Amino acid sequence: MAAPRRSGALAALLLAAMLTIPAQAGRAQSLIRDAGIEHALRRLSAPLAAAAGLSARQLRVMVIRDSSLNAFVVDSRTIMIHSGLLLKLDSAAQLQAVLSHEMAHIANGHITRRLANLRSANTAAALGMALSAAVMATGNGKAGAGLAMGTASAAQRAFFAHTRAEESSADQAGVRYLARAGIDPNAMVEVLEIFRGQEVLGPSRQDPYVLTHPLSRDRLRALKGFAAVHGAKGDAEAGAQYWFLRARGKLGAFLQNPSFTLRKLGRDDGSEIAVMRRAIAYHRRPDTDAALREIDRLAAMRPADPFVQELRGQILLESRRFDAAVGAYARAVELAPAEPLILAGYGRALLALDTGPANRKALSALERARDRDPFDPRMLRDLAVARARAGQDGLASLAVAERYAVLGRLDDAAIHAERASGLLPRGSAGWLRAQDVLSIARQAAPGR
Repeated sequence: MAAPRRSGALAALLLAAMLTIPAQAGRAQSLIRDAGIEHALRRLSAPLAAAAGLSARQLRVMVIRDSSLNAFVVDSRTIMIHSGLLLKLDSAAQLQAVLSHEMAHIANGHITRRLANLRSANTAAALGMALSAAVMATGNGKAGAGLAMGTASAAQRAFFAHTRAEESSADQAGVRYLARAGIDPNAMVEVLEIFRGQEVLGPSRQDPYVLTHPLSRDRLRALKGFAAVHGAKGDAEAGAQYWFLRARGKLGAFLQNPSFTLRKLGRDDGSEIAVMRRAIAYHRRPDTDAALREIDRLAAMRPADPFVQELRGQILLESRRFDAAVGAYARAVELAPAEPLILAGYGRALLALDTGPANRKALSALERARDRDPFDPRMLRDLAVARARAGQDGLASLAVAERYAVLGRLDDAAIHAERASGLLPRGSAGWLRAQDVLSIARQAAPGR
């Protein structure tokens, strides 16, 4: 019998594991999964993807919780940006400049060459599983999931030190993408100016962006020349700055001290983004009544915005107001029925009710969420609970196995995949997915 074909989702997981940059020793990292932030990043990246000839529907821009400044490409459809860099940038154009540069690495085929270099360097086994997907950090330690990273090595540093030719090529192509999208190419110069002077520092003191995107005076001079040649056409999306400020504002409100957020905003700022940030800060204090007053103000400003309803649902769910949370998430699903992170939240709220009808609805919502985004460990944990409550023990074990695989805990993943294999009909779709997990676990540990 032929070996089962690895599923696309888990193949992407393995590829991510091979390419992710290792964390500095002692610093925990996790992916921040938030529907509103990811929607804003999709809005900002879409015109650049079109300019680069890439599929905006397939491109993912994901945020790593890390205060250092960095961005990098994982594979031919995934760009990672550190939360520290997103909070450091001042404008949508600067963020789009970072994204256009990373898209140029994809469009110019640099990823394929790096994969070949990685295989020849034989460093794959030293890299940890990477594509961990955690819920939005809300100050609750249980809400985050670790991003498993391998330890640094000389071979890895050599692999991730991009060649000057690649960086120059990505600069030039990225500037063209910005100009085609009607965005001022000088924004890319502004981004590099943020890091100017860091090349004289020792590697331990440099931000990762400098290590992975080596700077030089010649490179900056050439980039200024590229920007001067390509003038912005001035037809960029008018709402780009709004979406940038919304993503940065929400991220900051969740990651920064609530008192800092409230003090910085003051009481007189009644803008949408200020009201959203105030709601999050009150929720994190926690002051649920104040948070709900602010979220009600925001909903009145944006009555058809699914991400406002999703935020309302999160606040209510984490405040243990389960019935109201289900209602808010249901409205969000009605407004955005294909948004996987909203579906996952809806399923989570339904599970909290723990009634027969609610559990059945939760299972349906979580299955739909998994079909659209299999890299969310919290969704997979909830899916395992929903399947177990439905008496689907084999599929519940499979969800647990996939969750551990996403988190990089491959020994645990293999244990639950073996259990799922014994409970599921041989040759069924679930059984084949369990074999995928076992295959990845064995590749990561050949001696198993």
